[in-house]
Amino acid sequence: MKFTLSWLRDHLETEASVERIATTLSAIGLEVESVENRADALAPFRIGYVVEAVQHPNADRLRACKVDVGDGTIRSVVCGAPNARTGMKAVVALPGAYVPGTGITLKAGEIRGVKSEAMMCSARELGLGQDHDGILDLPADAPVGEVYAKWLGMDDPVFDIGITPNRGDALSVRGVARDLAAAGLGTLKPWKAEPVAGRFPSPLRWAIGDAEGCPWVLGRSVRGVRNGPSPQWLQDRLAAIGLRPISTLVDVTNWFTFDLGRPLHVFDARKVAGEVLTLRRGREGESYLALNGKEIAVTPEDLVIADAEGVESLAGIMGGEHSGCDADTTECFIECALFDPVRIALSGRRHGLHSDARARFERGVDPALLPDALEAATRLIQELCGGEASEVVAAGAEPAWRREASLRFERIRGLGNSAITADEAVASLERLGFATVARDAESVTVAVPSWRNDIASSASAYRAGGTDLDQFAALAPERAALAAEGVERIEAECDLLEEVLRLPGLDAIPAVSLPVSSPVPLPSLTPAQSRATLARRVLASRGALDCVSFGFLARDVAALFGEAPESLRLLNPIASDLDQMRPTPVASLLLAAGRNAARGYPDVALSEVGGAYRDPSPAGQLAVAAALRAGATPRHWSEPSRPVDAMDAKGDALAVLGSLGAPLAGITVTADAPGYYHPGRSGVLRQGPKVVLAQFGEIHPKVLAALDIAGPVVACEVFLGAIPEPKRRKKSAPALSALQPVRRDFAFLVDATVPAENVLRAARGAERNLIADAAIFDRYAGDRLPDGKVSLAVEVVLQPRDASLTDAEIEAVAAKVVAAVTKATGATLRG
Repeated sequence: MKFTLSWLRDHLETEASVERIATTLSAIGLEVESVENRADALAPFRIGYVVEAVQHPNADRLRACKVDVGDGTIRSVVCGAPNARTGMKAVVALPGAYVPGTGITLKAGEIRGVKSEAMMCSARELGLGQDHDGILDLPADAPVGEVYAKWLGMDDPVFDIGITPNRGDALSVRGVARDLAAAGLGTLKPWKAEPVAGRFPSPLRWAIGDAEGCPWVLGRSVRGVRNGPSPQWLQDRLAAIGLRPISTLVDVTNWFTFDLGRPLHVFDARKVAGEVLTLRRGREGESYLALNGKEIAVTPEDLVIADAEGVESLAGIMGGEHSGCDADTTECFIECALFDPVRIALSGRRHGLHSDARARFERGVDPALLPDALEAATRLIQELCGGEASEVVAAGAEPAWRREASLRFERIRGLGNSAITADEAVASLERLGFATVARDAESVTVAVPSWRNDIASSASAYRAGGTDLDQFAALAPERAALAAEGVERIEAECDLLEEVLRLPGLDAIPAVSLPVSSPVPLPSLTPAQSRATLARRVLASRGALDCVSFGFLARDVAALFGEAPESLRLLNPIASDLDQMRPTPVASLLLAAGRNAARGYPDVALSEVGGAYRDPSPAGQLAVAAALRAGATPRHWSEPSRPVDAMDAKGDALAVLGSLGAPLAGITVTADAPGYYHPGRSGVLRQGPKVVLAQFGEIHPKVLAALDIAGPVVACEVFLGAIPEPKRRKKSAPALSALQPVRRDFAFLVDATVPAENVLRAARGAERNLIADAAIFDRYAGDRLPDGKVSLAVEVVLQPRDASLTDAEIEAVAAKVVAAVTKATGATLRG
């Protein structure tokens, strides 16, 4: 929200400085984002008088001038402008001035043998427009030596404040002035519109077909108008806040949008088909050409203003070019309506239309201001454009916006931690426009003013009969339920308390630390939330470079890694080859590995913790820690380089699972990895028959060929959401034995098709009270073994607890191990 200091003083009687106004605005919650003084950039430019202008002796298109800038020195200026002449007054820049339109700093010099000690400027060189046909030709009464910006009235600071979504009343100069006056920075000037008598019946009238979208609308015609450029004061005000002056009728509506926060619209009455303008829902197939030059296809969810031939405006957001006012307009029709904020916000978002009117209607405008705003706009149009006004036509009725709110004084101290007294609190509310209805020693009840629809407003304050809880429930079920239980009264009290606390300044509220629940801070993240960070660290420690890639890729690439459902297709992708949500991060890592290989780096280890997408539901969006290795292992003096294999990927997966607390001893491996893995060189890590913790393996050759990547490439995926959280047990001292462990080695002859983990599981379960661990340390398959058999060497660790084991006890456990492995796998002990 932008406004100038002089505009503010139209509503506020104050002598406060710019700095104090800015400080006060921020202190009361209207944060000042910037204060710009346009005159600062033009301070070096002064009004000069051309004493003499003659032909340059050495150039046909230049003139040699003598210029007086009011300091007693006549300066020589070489000027190429065709309108430079003796006796004119112009804008002059002296050496050292920065010329904003050209980006240069002026220096004295010599042009074709004639000294040039200054520069006479055009509008474009000053950054005030695009006119560069000649230098600025000022009126004869312009004071020589005066700073040009000051004489032009540009030394008027422009405030830019940030408005929160609940403060629609602050999107007006008068609303800002009201807050400043309530904060003690001056006196709010009275304002009342003078009625304009209607001279004839309006040729247009209103009809409402959607009372929820528009409960009340007023309008009137003005005939005999002359719609030329608006007066300079109005153009200057609008230009100062960044609006482009268009014509008087349009500029008047923009003026009231910012001055009173009351958006208006003017139709060219002669361009409206029929005698009725209808506020109704849009229809399928309807469209109109908006004032921004774009064709807008309206929907049945939009509120539109239509004449007999179709849509003329998207209500409350943007009018149409067809019925817009132009230089030929002689009769206009003024629209002053009240629209549902929710409908306006949704329509604006649906069509991507942003306008000053939408910004105000979606926050809520003053529902009681319509008659006065229409009268004030009519009078200003008559003053600037002439003409005579019709009678006012209306449809609908003023909604029941009146409501009361109460504040308990003890809440000022108890909730606000402020020493503001009850009398001070009531006075603050009254200065803001709240009228006291009842008061006792404990509380005050006030009537909420019409412009503060954010107070005790759980839905649209404009719907007749109060809050439409059914419709609001669809938007926010939880809040609607609370409102139905009477919580709106508590919300209103908090709103009043906020008003009382902010007027003395938000920085005046004493800071209070939150109560400390524990001397030792509790963890801010649960184990599940911290998994992604830990998984990223583990993969990085294993040599993988952490990647951050897009969660989407080309549809044909996604199809290589499973299904590419239409439900995961992007409607508006950032690029044509990024139109599908990825089924796995492995796809993104594989593309990255291919790009590295194309640039001469085929041996890479990459990782990413990101999303995998199976369907649009929350359950179909998985958090995955993925790692990929391509090419060969790094060269090192201690061991030869070798191609990466599936066991490298399995190691990455197990390292992540182990760090995240997964029970590695209970994990089984199955050979049913997805189709983008090699069917004989891949696996799935499971906890039980159903829970898939991870999958790993070599990437399928067909996938590599489709992406033009040379193998081998291996990858793994750990599904972070599938890992069970560790059971929370009361921590106690670890049961560490003082006795040394005993290790025994076994060599089993087993069928090559038997999974090694079956052997380990049987060995661990042979004597659970003594066997602490079992691990395979060797595998042999060779000429001395029968066909189809392999030798697995297993180390079993026995950990006694109470007493050292005797040889007999050790042999008994060994016998149990052999028996258990033989029974489970059919293995035999090698001799």
